[in-house]
Amino acid sequence: MDSGARASRRGSPPLGRRRKSGEGWSRRQFVGALTGAAAVLAVPAPAKPRSGSTPVSAPEPAASARQPAARPPGRRPLYLGTYTSMPGGGKGIGLAVYDPVSGAVGGRGAITGVADPSYLAVHPDGRTLYAVDERQDGGVTAVRLADRRVLGTRSTGGSGPCHLSVHPSGRWLLSANYGSGSVAVHPIAASGALGERADLVTHTSPRPGPGQQGPHAHQVITSPDGGHVLAVDLGTDTVYTYRLNTGTGRLTEVSQAHTRPGAGPRQLTFHPNGRYAYLANEVDDTLAICAYDRPTGRLTIGPTQSTGGGAGKNYPSQVLVTADGRFAYLANRGHNTLARYAVAAGGARLKLLGTTPVAGDFPRQIAFSPNGALLFAANQKSSTVSVFHVDRANGALRLAGTPFPSPVAVCALPL
Repeated sequence: MDSGARASRRGSPPLGRRRKSGEGWSRRQFVGALTGAAAVLAVPAPAKPRSGSTPVSAPEPAASARQPAARPPGRRPLYLGTYTSMPGGGKGIGLAVYDPVSGAVGGRGAITGVADPSYLAVHPDGRTLYAVDERQDGGVTAVRLADRRVLGTRSTGGSGPCHLSVHPSGRWLLSANYGSGSVAVHPIAASGALGERADLVTHTSPRPGPGQQGPHAHQVITSPDGGHVLAVDLGTDTVYTYRLNTGTGRLTEVSQAHTRPGAGPRQLTFHPNGRYAYLANEVDDTLAICAYDRPTGRLTIGPTQSTGGGAGKNYPSQVLVTADGRFAYLANRGHNTLARYAVAAGGARLKLLGTTPVAGDFPRQIAFSPNGALLFAANQKSSTVSVFHVDRANGALRLAGTPFPSPVAVCALPL
């Protein structure tokens, strides 16, 4: 991808993606503003099933069948994503620990040898950590957590990978190349190491949306039932649904869902019941409720509602939904808040209850602790990680002390 590709997102300034150099490049940065609002929105019912899917060959035994690694009591591990090529950035994957009761974060250090690890994911068995290498020549890296040994890096076949996830089977790693608008699939060995790429799908249709120079795959996830893989593309204003052949790792497209032109969809998060999902649109600063049809994998994007970001520049980044499906949270970059929603009608409606200051600048990513009692926000511009206590009764957030300093914090992964 050339250095201007990321700057092409309509309505936002260049995201600090580095100019091409021998050291690689970093992602865009933004500026924002303040204020909030409230709204209620309904969504259409899931679409009728449609035919057309690829037969799946019989899978081998899943790597996730291995016993999870033992977890010591007390403080828990926290892994931090950053940019190693940016001024003031980290030296690799950041290392920290947190108290699951108080939310206090401490520790220091890094797993070196990983370039621009801007997004992280863990294998279902808890033994291996995966990171994107968000550079012009994109890669994905595996790290064995027992001894923090880097197991190797594989090319994604594209530029600027910014998201990755592990298929529920534990046998495939999925990654999204932002710069080249493509999705890659890598096999995962029993050791957790990655094999050569099994597939690479580039988004060539529809044409890029207003202000975009090409496709920009921003996220790739598996549906809760494991039946389909969904890729969110900001450049084409489209969410693509694929069927993954779990024997070969090949992807076959089965449907497309289109936002309104110029919305710039960034990330999709499913409600626990798997029938609805919430789509953060980065460019037009909206949140959409989507209906999902499990048999066909078809997503139906409903009307949009307020992010609570007010009248200034705001770029929503990520949505979380509580395990009981009662509350949802949206990170607002620019407004620098976490919007809180009440979920109703089995996931078909959201009501904006208000916003909570994030106690940092530019919350790029948010994550729950495994038990859902804490919410972590990685604040890119302030180089901090904020931790909040989550009230199970009303969804309210309460800041858990002073935010933890972390160089160019763009991802927080609490285990």
